[in-house]
Amino acid sequence: MADTGRQSMTDKAAASMKPESQKSMTEQAGDKVKGMSDSVASTLQPQSEKSATQKAGDTVSGNSNEGQESLAEKAKHAMGMGGAEK
Repeated sequence: MADTGRQSMTDKAAASMKPESQKSMTEQAGDKVKGMSDSVASTLQPQSEKSATQKAGDTVSGNSNEGQESLAEKAKHAMGMGGAEK
């Protein structure tokens, strides 16, 4: 279960497993908006108020907001599923 205002781990996994080339423009835009708002929520929520699941999810998805590519993004790129922006 996701913390209030956060994207669930299931939603994150589903969005990251489908290659960008198979997503509609609407899906791509929706994923980008959800990812950005989840990143903002991650930044604003103190670590002490996050559930253990959300802390783990932030680590995997790279929501530490330090400008580094997340583990999920690295895996997508390694499988040739990532976009051309990186």
